[in-house]
Amino acid sequence: MDERIDFDINEALKQYLSDPSVIPTPEAPSDLVDRENDPESLTTALINSALDPVVDAVAENADAITRRVNFDTLQFLLKTSSFIPPSSLSKILDLLVSSLSVEADLAHADLEAEDQESIQYHKQQLEAFGFLLQWTIAAVETKAAEKPATTGRGRGGKAAKGRSSKDGTWDFTTQVQKALEIMSKVLKLKLARIFHTTSERDNFVSLFTRPVYLVLESEARVKNVAVKMHAFRVLCIAVKHHGHAFAAQTSVVQSLSYFEHLSEPMAEFLQIVSEQYDYPQLTEEVLRELSNKEFNSNDAKGPKSISTFIAKLSELIPRVVIKHMMLLAKFLESDSYTLRCAIIEVCGNLISMLSKEEDGESSQNTQDQIEVFFDVLEERFLDLNPYCRCRAIQVYIKLCDLETKFPKRRQTAAELATRSLEDKSSNVRRNAIKLLSKLISTHPFSIMHGGLLSLSEWNARLAAVDAEINSLKPPAELEEHAPGDQTVDTALLDDATQMEPEQALEMTDEQRIAAFEKAQAEAVTAQALTKLQMTRRYYLDALKFIEVLHMASPIVTQLLSSKNKSEIIEAMDFFVILDAFKVETARDGIRRMLRLIWTKGNSDEGKGVQTHLIECYKGLFFDAPDSFSTNDAANFVSRNMISLTFGATPAELTSLEQLLSTMMKQELVSELVVQKLWQVYGIQKKEISKKQRCGAIIILGMLALAEPEIVVKELETCLRIGLGELGRRDLNLARYTCIALRRINLLGRASKNGKGTSVGRLPNDHAILVRLAEMTELISESTEWFGVAEQAIGAIYALAKHPDNLCSEILRRKTKYVFSLQTQSAPPSPPAEPGEDAMDVDEPEATVTSPAKPAKQQRSASALSQLLFIVGHIAIKQIVHLEMCEQEFKRRKAEKEMQTSSSTAKTPRKSTAPSEAPTPAKKRGKSTGEKAAEPEEKDELDLIAGTTEDDFTEALAHIRERELLYGPSSLLARFGPLVTEICSNNTSYADATLQSQAALCMAKLMCVSSEYCERNLGLLITILEKSNDAAVRSNLVVALGDMAVCFNHLIDENTDFLYRRLNDPDVSVKRTCLMTLTFLILAGQVKVKGQLGEMAKCTEDRDPRIRDMSRMFFTELATKDNAVYNHFVDMFSLLSADKSLDEEAFRRIIKFLAGFIEKDKHAKQLSAKLAARLQRCENERQWNDVAYALGLLQHKDEEIQRLVGEGYKVVHG
Repeated sequence: MDERIDFDINEALKQYLSDPSVIPTPEAPSDLVDRENDPESLTTALINSALDPVVDAVAENADAITRRVNFDTLQFLLKTSSFIPPSSLSKILDLLVSSLSVEADLAHADLEAEDQESIQYHKQQLEAFGFLLQWTIAAVETKAAEKPATTGRGRGGKAAKGRSSKDGTWDFTTQVQKALEIMSKVLKLKLARIFHTTSERDNFVSLFTRPVYLVLESEARVKNVAVKMHAFRVLCIAVKHHGHAFAAQTSVVQSLSYFEHLSEPMAEFLQIVSEQYDYPQLTEEVLRELSNKEFNSNDAKGPKSISTFIAKLSELIPRVVIKHMMLLAKFLESDSYTLRCAIIEVCGNLISMLSKEEDGESSQNTQDQIEVFFDVLEERFLDLNPYCRCRAIQVYIKLCDLETKFPKRRQTAAELATRSLEDKSSNVRRNAIKLLSKLISTHPFSIMHGGLLSLSEWNARLAAVDAEINSLKPPAELEEHAPGDQTVDTALLDDATQMEPEQALEMTDEQRIAAFEKAQAEAVTAQALTKLQMTRRYYLDALKFIEVLHMASPIVTQLLSSKNKSEIIEAMDFFVILDAFKVETARDGIRRMLRLIWTKGNSDEGKGVQTHLIECYKGLFFDAPDSFSTNDAANFVSRNMISLTFGATPAELTSLEQLLSTMMKQELVSELVVQKLWQVYGIQKKEISKKQRCGAIIILGMLALAEPEIVVKELETCLRIGLGELGRRDLNLARYTCIALRRINLLGRASKNGKGTSVGRLPNDHAILVRLAEMTELISESTEWFGVAEQAIGAIYALAKHPDNLCSEILRRKTKYVFSLQTQSAPPSPPAEPGEDAMDVDEPEATVTSPAKPAKQQRSASALSQLLFIVGHIAIKQIVHLEMCEQEFKRRKAEKEMQTSSSTAKTPRKSTAPSEAPTPAKKRGKSTGEKAAEPEEKDELDLIAGTTEDDFTEALAHIRERELLYGPSSLLARFGPLVTEICSNNTSYADATLQSQAALCMAKLMCVSSEYCERNLGLLITILEKSNDAAVRSNLVVALGDMAVCFNHLIDENTDFLYRRLNDPDVSVKRTCLMTLTFLILAGQVKVKGQLGEMAKCTEDRDPRIRDMSRMFFTELATKDNAVYNHFVDMFSLLSADKSLDEEAFRRIIKFLAGFIEKDKHAKQLSAKLAARLQRCENERQWNDVAYALGLLQHKDEEIQRLVGEGYKVVHG
């Protein structure tokens, strides 16, 4: 039982590394040995019965480990470690760690006492404990890998010793940490005095380093900071004091190759070795070995891991890395982009380190190194791989935060970033925008003048400095002379001439003083001039930087239309920064950002863009400085909101409306701001400009889209301002007031959500409606009148109970006024017949000035144009009104049916205001001329309660088709022939505005009745073909599109006339036609025949918007039932036959279209159809066209390839 082991470390390691399971354990308890071949039968009780005596013995005296029975028992349990419970393994680990600690203390004491006999005795025990500890940690790590334990308890946190984690697995973290701590303690011993040969010492040290590397292989262990730092400590001591450097070098390189998670930890390890243990040689050797390493082209893991390692190392110990940059530079030529990325990052880290060095003797060398590294970074802006280009940009972004600004390099970086904005990779473009933003926010031109970057201000400063420089006459010695200005004969300079002493004249005291004063003045002037020239150079650098920003802004504006969300967000942030630094181009980008409010919000990406846009606009316009009072903040916000309308296009105003209504719904606009806007709109003082007042009502109308009560509360203000005298003087103000009033009717919908009070339609004699009617009858020569009339009529139909009756009166009065101009020498005073309209306020003012007689005919034409505009717009609005009546009828019928089904005994009669709105449903169709009995109209919907929906729909269709334009009592019927007459006789009625409005009116009337449409379609097409007015042609193109929806059977045969406008000389007409056809074709409203070739030609149009729209059309068309494939041959025929289309343009179009033929089956079928044409080609150009198309299609037909290979043949008859 007391037999001692004769432990041979070499033999033990040989067996352990070969196969631990074959290590003999003859002296282990027989109960254990009997179950060696059946380890699963080992029970916890059996294991404890064998283990507990060993633990007690060794704990009492560490020397007990050398007893054979104890040693073999532990070896046996470790052999079967995968079958023993974690608690037993934990007990073994605790035993070995505590015993090794005690042994280390004893050994240290004997070493200090220089007891040689004891030292040799300690050698065997240390080896035995080290060997068993290595084996135990290996077993622990194996078990931990099988069942991952919860290792983290926070940064450097501790886990409870010997406890199970929540998922039932055993957590060895604390014990491993303690084991590593004891290993460090052992390695601190003077091992050279215990182990006399290097091989013995190396074997012993490996007992501790090998398990450390094993621990580091576990990613979970490395994440625990305490475990990681203890492991590094063991390795550092081994490297520094026990010759472990070469083995560590090999292990580091292998770890980088096989364990990706060790890239950064190994860099940290080398930093600790270099800095805390003063052993940089290991880092140098590792870098040298890595630089000679070659990678397989299929190996992605190795280069990635090494790249991360090198980059981290350059960040931690740049001074060591810079010594070996010549070795690492070869990675720039590597095929692996990750290695190139690493060197780019290394260059950035080294620049950062060098820039922080203090000036000294080596400052010039440092500067040269910085220049070289910057050159590498600038080179990599053109790297083939987008990730490398991104990394170069990202490194520059980091360098922008350095205290040293490197102004010349910043300028170059700005130019390179501007170029990168057009990169094909969205990631590169996004980072380029980010770099430009960083360059702006950290620019070096804030030393003088506050740092704003307004181009005009800096130009003014430069001009002022130039003027100051010119005002100072430089001293003679500072004046520069061109080589050609020399007047001295060079031959005279061959021999040196000397002034003879007697020729020198003595200076008087006065001369000396004068000379001294002159020299002093020249010195002051020279000093001032030098300072001014430096200032001038500073200004020039600033202007150069600002000009780059001006060049970049239009490109970033285009990137706001990108498909990539992060790119759009960076572009928005760029313009916000530009605005903060007062760069003039910021406003264009901020306006363009408005479009993003329409980004589809059904995805997280769409919502993210919308949310960011609102945040940007909130920061730019809605967040007042903190120092402002509540009142000042409201003034600030309202002024900003009004300024958004200045110079805005209709498209921008539409987007702004959506943005503001969205913000209003989110309660981002305060009540006080709304009050301030009403104050600006309603103030009577002349200090308020037209633009401000108009901007205020525009914004209020937009906000009312979300909260209609805003306008309801201020109806009296609208009456007094927009529909009063100011509105008559400023028709634009009146127009936007009408738009705001149209929002009132939305209140009924808002009230359903419990917001606001439900407001029904207004009676026809309401002051608002009376004033709206008067606005349509204003006498004005301005073209702005048409916009006012359009919105006023729209407001009447939105607000009035009986809009048709009111519009009938408007038509009658306007007609009498217009035709009275033919018999009167001057315009009449306000119409006398509408006596019931007692509010003719301000109308006399509109007719105060009586035009001279030569202008009478023009005024007549203008008045007739206005009348026809009103007729056309009322006709269109009447159709919409009929459709609303139909919807209301269906809604009320559904409600009635629900009441009936719920067995209500009494059916109450509906007489509330909202119900009265559509009361004269059937007769209202005729009401623009027909006067039926009022009682009949009021009861009509109740009387037809039993009518089916189909009958009601048919009745309305009859009203629209037969009564509006052909009814015997219809007012509109009187104007149909008149409009046709004016359009037919453009020589008799030669006024351009009259012809334009007549054509528009006729087109609108044609949308009402198919009969009227059929009668006048030929005339409308003639005008479309022959009119010289681009606006007329655009209007008629849109009208034809509307007719195609209403009366498809009539327009279907005449779509060729629509397609012809794609070749219109005017770009706006062409664009309108393309948009109209895009809608009609994609919505399936027109049948596509052979005309798609005309659409395809637009992909090569000179106008970029037309090109983009055409490409978008085909992209959408390709998603609809193989549409491009079905029409490919027809398009090819049309394009090939078009002699005006050059060959290069033809090929680009065909290549674009062929890109949508994705199915092999379709490609083969098209190839067969096109190949049949080769024999019928009349000339070489046709043959080349077919051959080119066949080359684009993936057909793989040998016969076709043979035909194409033979080339074009001329057949002689």
